[in-house]
Parts: sequence; C-alpha cells; structure tokens
Amino acid sequence: MDLGYGTEYEACREQVRVFLRAQWPPRETNAEDATAEQIQSFRRAAVDAGYLYRNIPRRFGGSEQEADILAAQIIREEFGTVRAPMELTGQGPQMLAPTLLEWGTDWQKDHFVRKAIEGEHIWCQGYSEPGAGSDLASLRTTGELRDGEWVLNGQKIWTTHWKRAHYMFALVRTEPEAGKHAGISYLLLKMDQPGVEVRPLKQITGDSEFAEVFFNDARTPADWIVGERGAGWTVSRSLLRHERNMIGSANRSAGLFRSLLRLARSAQIDGRPAVEDRQVREALAAIHGYVETQRCSSYVQLTRELQGRDSETLSLLNKISDTNIGQQVSLLAHRLLGAESALAPRGQPAGRTSGNEKWMNQFMGSLGMAIAGGTSNIQRNIIAERGLGLPRDAAAARDEKP
Repeated sequence: MDLGYGTEYEACREQVRVFLRAQWPPRETNAEDATAEQIQSFRRAAVDAGYLYRNIPRRFGGSEQEADILAAQIIREEFGTVRAPMELTGQGPQMLAPTLLEWGTDWQKDHFVRKAIEGEHIWCQGYSEPGAGSDLASLRTTGELRDGEWVLNGQKIWTTHWKRAHYMFALVRTEPEAGKHAGISYLLLKMDQPGVEVRPLKQITGDSEFAEVFFNDARTPADWIVGERGAGWTVSRSLLRHERNMIGSANRSAGLFRSLLRLARSAQIDGRPAVEDRQVREALAAIHGYVETQRCSSYVQLTRELQGRDSETLSLLNKISDTNIGQQVSLLAHRLLGAESALAPRGQPAGRTSGNEKWMNQFMGSLGMAIAGGTSNIQRNIIAERGLGLPRDAAAARDEKP
C-alpha cells in the first residue's frame, strides 16, 4: 500500500507548513492561550491563503478553491499536527451552510452563509419530535402559508445550541394530504419571536444542553423555505449526510485516543503510571486497532473518491465506528480515573472543561452519539439493507403495512 501523496502534493504540504510556522501560534502566545480575536484573525489569514472554507465562494466568506481532495487532506493533517484552528464547528457552519450552497436561493446564500461560517449567526436544528425521532418522516409540526408567511404549530425536541441560537432550520409538514415522506418542507425561522417557547431539558449531569421547542403560531417569511415546497425530505437527506460526516471523522477518533493516552500516562495504578499496567496496555492496543482501522477505511474512501467511485457501505460505517470508539475510550477513561470519574463541574457547558472532570462530559456525550445523526440501530439497518442487500426485518415490514 502506497500512502505517499507524490512530489506535487508534498510541495503543497511544505507550503502549508511554512504558512503555519508564520501564523500559528500567535506571536508570544501559546496555542492554548490564544484569544478569540487571535483565532479569528488566524482564520481570516488561512482563508486568504486558500486553506479554510475551500468549497465556499469568496462572496460568501470562503476561499473558493477548486475541489482537490488530497490538498484538503494535507491541510487537515498539518493543521491538526500543530493544533491550529480549522473551520468553525457547529450546525450552522457544518450543516446549514453546505445545505444552502446545494439547495438555497441566491439571496439565502448571500444572507446566511457568511454569517454562519463566521459564527455571527448561531443555528439550531428542528428535526426530532416526541413521536418522530428515528422515524423522522412521522413528524407532525405543521406549516401553513398565510398572507406571505409560514405559520408554524407543533413541537421539536432534543434541540442543541438553544441557549445561543438566533435561528433554526426545521422540517415541518406543509402538505397534510401528501404521503408520509412527501409534503415536508425545510424552513428557516428566527428563534426570538412571539410564538416560539423554549423549555430546557435537565440532564443527569445537571446541565441543560438540550431543550424542547414549542411553536404556537410562530411565523417566518414565505421565501425562507429551502428547496421546493414539499421537498424537505430530499433536502434533509443531504443535511444528514453533512451531519454524519461531521460526527464520523477518523481525525476526531484519533484525537480522542491521544487524549486517552495522555490520561493513561498521568494516571496511577499501584503507584506506577497506568500505561505500564498490562491490562491497560491491552485495552489501549484494542482501541488503537479500531482507530487505525477507521483511518485505513478513510484512506480507502479517499482513494475511491479520487477515482470517481462510490465508497458504498464503507461511508455508512463512519458514524457507527466513531460512536463505538468514543464509548470504548470513555469506559477506559473511567476505569483509569476511578472515583474521580464521577466529578462533573456545575455551571460549565459540556466539553468546556480542562481537568479530569471533562471525562464525565465525554462519557455522557458518548452515550448520546448513539442517537445523534440517526440512531446507530437505524444506521445498521441501512447498512444491512442498502449496503449488503439483506432482506428487511419481517416484523418491521408488517408494521409498515396499512
């Protein structure tokens, strides 16, 4: 197996390294201590150099580079090596922006994309409902067009980023007489308006990362619809692909394993570093094997993409692999920390802590990953039926009959 990128791309790699040596970390500052202003300034420089938001036109705040899979991979590798900021993460930059570029009108792109990728507008997602989670097509929230506005009534649940979100992208049923997967539209709406009520959901950790959102004659302009009326299911499938790609990253799994390895070196078992314990080393080796398998799978997918081929079943495995690795990492971390693993800081958002208590957030988050972006069980069904051609479960088929 030749994992080399060739002379041309190794020259590209050196250009990226030269840029990073000059720009990151900021002068007289450690990467960990960089301010929000310094990070924002670095991102602007990286966009100007053609390294960030490569697929987004310059008019919308991107660097508008020609599609080059290997160049993009090299940028991810080199930025990751020095822990330089990449694109902003979140539902606006990683999910809404690419969806609007694919389906949105020109004015929607002009109005929303730049502010989403730069973090000026924070977005949340309105998909799941109490009776429509894995079976999303059963959603009941309605949108009725009245006097140039969509009037929304219904409920969404498991809404993240609700504390800071300015806007929501939501699936609503606008054609009540249409079939289950038809008649759903993809709408954008303001969160701060009469008719939108947000109720936080208290988690076992004491945090309220999620909320339920109620619509009672909430309103949004008629042209805040993405794609055709009644075609929201098609648009949503595009968005879910972006969400699963965001979740199922081999780089994310590798970074998580590096954190676990640092913990194993600092934690103690019988007065010695935990990493020297045989059972711990065996557990680390097993997890590392899964991480490297996921990395190799990403190389195969990258190669197929370069050849214009479909990755088929492999791409469907990304999100499940990431979920499984995250759960195994969390379990070993708790074993290494012992009683300290039960510590959870109050009053801080999940994932924003720096001490060992962050592993409680990681553990709880790893459980939620089995649901995010489509439940793991549903994803396994998709792999079995569409990827491997296995027959549908007889009980499920009976349940779908009228």
